[in-house]
Amino acid sequence: MELISRDDIRNIAIIAHVDHGKTTLVDAMFKESHVFRSNEKIDERVMDSNDLEKERGITILSKNTAVMYNDIKINIVDTPGHADFGGEVERVLDMVDSVLLVVDSYEGPMPQTKFVLKKALELKLKPIVVINKIDKPNARPEEVIDEVFELFLELGADDEQLDFPIIYASAREGFARYNVEDTNMGMEPLFKTVIEHVQCPTGDINGSFQMLVTSLDTNEYLGKIAIGKIHRGKVRKNQQVALVRKDGTTSTYKVSGVFGYNGLQREEVQEAALGDIIALSGVVDANIGETIADSQNPEALPYIEIDEPTLNMNFMVNDSPFAGREGDFVTSRHLRDRLMKELETNVSLRVNEITPDCFEVSGRGELHLSILIETMRREGFELQVSKPNVIFKTIDGKKMEPMEYLTIDVPEEFMGPVMEKMGPRKGEMVNMTSAVNGYTRLEFNIPARGLIGFRSEFMTDTKGNGIMNHVFNGYGPYKGDIPTRSRGSIVSFEQGEAIAYGLFNAQERGKLFITPGTPVYEGMIVGECSRAEDIDINVCKGKKLTNTRASGSDDAVKLVPVTQLTLEQSLEFINHDELVEVTPINVRMRKRALNAAERKRLISRSKK
Repeated sequence: MELISRDDIRNIAIIAHVDHGKTTLVDAMFKESHVFRSNEKIDERVMDSNDLEKERGITILSKNTAVMYNDIKINIVDTPGHADFGGEVERVLDMVDSVLLVVDSYEGPMPQTKFVLKKALELKLKPIVVINKIDKPNARPEEVIDEVFELFLELGADDEQLDFPIIYASAREGFARYNVEDTNMGMEPLFKTVIEHVQCPTGDINGSFQMLVTSLDTNEYLGKIAIGKIHRGKVRKNQQVALVRKDGTTSTYKVSGVFGYNGLQREEVQEAALGDIIALSGVVDANIGETIADSQNPEALPYIEIDEPTLNMNFMVNDSPFAGREGDFVTSRHLRDRLMKELETNVSLRVNEITPDCFEVSGRGELHLSILIETMRREGFELQVSKPNVIFKTIDGKKMEPMEYLTIDVPEEFMGPVMEKMGPRKGEMVNMTSAVNGYTRLEFNIPARGLIGFRSEFMTDTKGNGIMNHVFNGYGPYKGDIPTRSRGSIVSFEQGEAIAYGLFNAQERGKLFITPGTPVYEGMIVGECSRAEDIDINVCKGKKLTNTRASGSDDAVKLVPVTQLTLEQSLEFINHDELVEVTPINVRMRKRALNAAERKRLISRSKK
């Protein structure tokens, strides 16, 4: 076997915390390498290609791209920075030989940096550190370098990994520099550092073909497309290949197309070899983690294990009185087919069919599941979902639950209310440091259960000034009961249209979620009660008209501005006897049992 290094290729992944600028950095590299035509109109953050990514400013799906620099092809994989998409990160790192660690020059390494970097260091990848946003007025690059070094030590980096090259950059302004005081423009120092420090792909280019499927895509013309890096040998169009599954069984297929990456485009190529990141069509049954190999000598590569889900919730067919009015896909068959399709590409997801109309869907966190629900409603699906539950495990006879490492940055005046909330939620303080500009950093180890419903309370308590981030921190012993929502719901007991007069009477009982003219049905939640128990109110009730008029009593009713809840806030708000109804047009909350008398019967039965 002859080992060959391919000098004309470098494979790197970009990892960072949410909003530290990695996708913007890719944009700057594109511009420098003239991926775009001079007259081409380009969006900001071109790699965040789906609508949800653009709106939220976060990367959800990992993406592949490539730039050319001095005849060397640099394959770049942009990874998600959010803990809930950790499944995406793990398998992507298997395709690359180094990582660009992008760190904000003011915020420094954040929890998510830790999560992805730990995975990279375990795989023995050697990082290049990019200190981004050095043009910010409050930038503190030297201190951030020290923090990064400490983080490497904490995560058990070896001596080679600790000797990391450093680049100072402003992705937005389009420059990268060897030293903070340099004045050059352009990204040349970054490109040169990548070419000098990233290992070339090395292996047996003449051996039998082997490629690990790390990502999947679908195309209406080509069908399922398998994406991965060639570990050994070559592949060409119309070649016979074998798919080696997790259980060791194999099937033979004919490759109908081989595609390489150039900028954001996939381009068909006749042949690809060792080290190339490619997309293959024709292997219709490929799944993530499986190996596509030579048909005569099918050898499997090690299967990628993915972190298990920590939360589950039920996805159900919508059976509210408004079912079928607003969505295109409303039946259990539609719901089942869509969830099965999602399983093909969403590796961290699990789906279990409980009844023909109800599916238990497990994922890596609230955001992971709410992104799926939001995507489905935009595609025209109508469904209802239950409150998220954490997944417990029994290890050595002990009940264990998923824990999260929570980092909170708050102005000092809000520390009291935040720490007060952590007690009942079983949060244990691990560390407390004075951050910069009057913000204090608090770090907690907290059960995943304790974070359900916390974000909206946190934003209220800190008047929108707090920043919270959390990352999965393994399983720990069960911490005991955590109190749920302390207030009841205001529930409509009439079907019709909400009227200002009815809402005016209801707002005295708590906080409203709907405005006049909103269609409501019996059992629909229209607000939060100021007391612990639920209250039924007729919000469709109009004022009785008489021919008597009294001065002042007929003034226009004054309604307090309502709080309209987003999908995530609705999932956090509901109790276990409530559901969120999701349609392409509306997000509504409702009681599981719509009839008030039936609800009372269920409550009295549960007390016996």
